[in-house]
Amino acid sequence: MDEKKGIPSRTAPTDRSEELEASLHIRENLHMHPESSAFTPRRAAPCLPVVPPAAMSWSTILDQDRVVDALRRALLQDRVAHAYLLHGPDGVGKRAVAYEMARALQCPEPPADAACDACPACRKTRRMVHPDVHVHLPHPWGKEEERDEEDMGRRIRRLGDNPYATIDYVRRPSLTDPSETSNKQAYYRINQVRQDLIAPMSLTRGEGPYKVNLLTDVEKMREEAANAFLKLLEEPPPRTVFLLTTSRPEQLLPTILSRCQRLRCDLLRPETIEQALLDWEDAAPETASMLARMADGSYRRALELSQNENLLTSRELVLDYFRAAYSQKIERLDACTQTLQDQGRERVKTVLRLMLRWIRDLILYRTMGEEAPLVNVDQRDAVAEFCGNLPDADLHAMTRLVETAIELTSRNVRLRVLLMTLARRLNQAMRGGSVPPLYVPLSEAKRQSR
Repeated sequence: MDEKKGIPSRTAPTDRSEELEASLHIRENLHMHPESSAFTPRRAAPCLPVVPPAAMSWSTILDQDRVVDALRRALLQDRVAHAYLLHGPDGVGKRAVAYEMARALQCPEPPADAACDACPACRKTRRMVHPDVHVHLPHPWGKEEERDEEDMGRRIRRLGDNPYATIDYVRRPSLTDPSETSNKQAYYRINQVRQDLIAPMSLTRGEGPYKVNLLTDVEKMREEAANAFLKLLEEPPPRTVFLLTTSRPEQLLPTILSRCQRLRCDLLRPETIEQALLDWEDAAPETASMLARMADGSYRRALELSQNENLLTSRELVLDYFRAAYSQKIERLDACTQTLQDQGRERVKTVLRLMLRWIRDLILYRTMGEEAPLVNVDQRDAVAEFCGNLPDADLHAMTRLVETAIELTSRNVRLRVLLMTLARRLNQAMRGGSVPPLYVPLSEAKRQSR
């Protein structure tokens, strides 16, 4: 990411776009006290009631002004908490905010509330080689001695190059091959917490005023790892700050939540994503506009879509699946389901999210006609044909079905069974009939059978 190219604009969305988004009911799935007298305090700063305009380092954060202002105010007033939990939807900049906070904490130069981007400490944090900034990722290796340290190092350095880049092992099993997929799950295990978090905390700081630990996707902690980490949060070493990020705060131990200052990062505006793609990725205007609307408020998702050589094929696959679901012709549906299944779990989720965008276009077209601001502009004729031929289709039921399918895909259900069942339910919704739920929890099924 090149900061010099420009900063995405902060143009407010129009009233009509806000009204439309509210009417669609499409949810997110569319989806650190001195240790001794030798301690050198941070640069002094007055307690300001109003945060001044953003310094250059913070200005690379997209849209999260409320969260950034809270952190900058803590720095200005020298009231930094020992633990922050940045939570919110995937790809909205939680990790980018945590990264800039870590850099600001280690910078000894003015301004007091940001990294100066010029001193030796800032240069080290930019290259991810500062001895007192530690980044932790959940990984797929069962034993710590088995993990690929070089690969993990490359992922952490990539964070310094672009805080919005995909570096986790689930979405990006290989940094060199974006098309590679894997069904392996990534976790924080007890040995990783002991080796990478607890043991280093007994050592003195190297050169910075704080020891900073940035933990991404902290909801991936196994229970025994979370309990070990909790003890560290309960009795943190002096001048230590933990920056945690998660998109699933409800999956964390309540005791961990209670020991963190929580900051919610919200979805990004399409205009912000579009401008960032233009300024930072040199995207063509038409492409930037389309990707911004397909990204569902996630800049990371926009980046992934822009790098997806199979995007066009996946969009066509959405149409093929809808047509097969409507016709219920066994050979056609079987071929379409097999093609989806062969692409792997993460790609199936990508296609399901594209389905949500297509259904959103249907809702917009049904409401606004030819004036509808479609995401899939090049498929306007297909959208118009669907709305004309299926006037009774329950589009909101279709939305709920696909959202449920995305959730179930994350639970490691059998993809073929899921996709075939989804096709049958979509058929019922397309015809305006009663639509049973995509699945029934086992406890509910037992109750109904009595």
